[in-house]
Amino acid sequence: MQMDFRRSRPTRSLALSWLLMGLLAAGSGCAHTQPRPNLGNIYDEAAQAPDYLRNPVVVIPGVLGSRLVDDETGKIVWGKFDAFALLRRASADTVAIALPMSEGVSLRRLRDNVRSDGTLAYLEIDLAGVPLEIQAYDQILTTLGVGGYRDPEHPQAGQVEYGDDHFTCFQFDYDWRRDVAENAARLHEFLTARRHHIREEYYRRYGIVNADVKFDIVAHSMGGLVARYYLRYGPQPLPDDGSLPQLDWAGARNVARVVLVGTPNAGSALAIHDLVRGHRPAPMLPEYPSAVLGTMPAIYQLLPRPRHGALVDANDTGRKLDVYDPALWRDMQWGLADPKQDDVLQKLLPGVKDRAARLRIALDHQRKCLRKARQLHRALDVPAAPPPGVTLHLFAGDAIETPAVEAVDLQSGELHAVRSSPGDDSTTRTSAVMDERTGRSRGARLVSPIHWTSVMYLHTSHRGLTSDPIFADNVLALLLESPPEPPALASGVEGQTWGRFPNLPPTSSRVHGDAPNNKGRR
Repeated sequence: MQMDFRRSRPTRSLALSWLLMGLLAAGSGCAHTQPRPNLGNIYDEAAQAPDYLRNPVVVIPGVLGSRLVDDETGKIVWGKFDAFALLRRASADTVAIALPMSEGVSLRRLRDNVRSDGTLAYLEIDLAGVPLEIQAYDQILTTLGVGGYRDPEHPQAGQVEYGDDHFTCFQFDYDWRRDVAENAARLHEFLTARRHHIREEYYRRYGIVNADVKFDIVAHSMGGLVARYYLRYGPQPLPDDGSLPQLDWAGARNVARVVLVGTPNAGSALAIHDLVRGHRPAPMLPEYPSAVLGTMPAIYQLLPRPRHGALVDANDTGRKLDVYDPALWRDMQWGLADPKQDDVLQKLLPGVKDRAARLRIALDHQRKCLRKARQLHRALDVPAAPPPGVTLHLFAGDAIETPAVEAVDLQSGELHAVRSSPGDDSTTRTSAVMDERTGRSRGARLVSPIHWTSVMYLHTSHRGLTSDPIFADNVLALLLESPPEPPALASGVEGQTWGRFPNLPPTSSRVHGDAPNNKGRR
């Protein structure tokens, strides 16, 4: 998730200006000096073409990329913060995003009052009544014209003009704490509703009846795992008995292209670190204790595969350890098994007064999450080519040394990084492409269970991938200028129709904008 501090108003006090300058320096890094293309000059014409000439686009953010709201209190528990509460290290919000735990209850049934409420264009921080913003997904939303999103203060605002009638780009927000398969089922519901809306608009605007609507998905980080699971299994849940769902490519019936951006397809060593030690998303944000993160099945689903050797014995680094093994987490006293986290467990389990009972419930939850992560990864790792007409595209970073291997002292439980490899500072290159060449010559051809249509490497960080000008240029070229080709039109034949749009008005009517209810559009 990309985070850069910016000012939201033109005038500030001198003291606040100095503060913001420091934050900008910390969050944005050095300014780019290379020339940038004028995306508007290149893509305006394609962007303003009738929406039926390209697939509708759905943006799926990564972990932390959707606002979370408590329905019972109306409070935003992730996405908006009081800076003075943060300075006092208030913990109410950090505990509020934890999921419930209970013995003998499946993860699917463990629910709270918190729900997702929109993709985060910005995180908001209120400092003495002065709003500060952390850029999250505003760049990619602006680039793709998602949901009519416009930000006139953004330095790249208006680069690509989609026109006032643009209606086929959407944001899919989801509860990023929960199981990836659960969120894939929500994605199915989302796409079904959007298809109905698009078909109605196609008929109202262009007279098109029963269009075969296919979506293009652009997914960042963990959002790519949601997209990949949906493509393969549609809305199927991960079975409670630990078996695999049926690989039926149900989601592929609704999707033409999937663009993954920085997705940890083979997991991330940083997930081990965060589940053991906790995580602070940014310098001004609160730190989330390991016990809080440990309640979230999705964080375990970011763990690396044991076969790739991302967790090893510190005294024998050639010995790979099973990161899914609940006994290892219990013995190392990691995350929910850490006795030092009992003060957090008391807040998470206020009705459980006995320390031993709290630990028993926590270990049961940790065990369920680890087993669900192993099950998800088995489902995603089944080698299979997508159906014809479905393509997979990857944008990944490979210019930053990224933690790749963590070593644990099996006596003390101490964890430390022992090897890095090229990546984006969060996801390694090998994880993004799901490279299976463990122990093989690096000169060999890529071996991956994912059938990539194209792969492009960028020289930027995980947070910066979606704002990289090379990414913006190429994703627009892919989505706007390279739509799936319909059957060719017979030149000069009045009334010739597209294969996907059997009731499309005659060619001459489309060109001159005379389709039903389309007077004056664009």
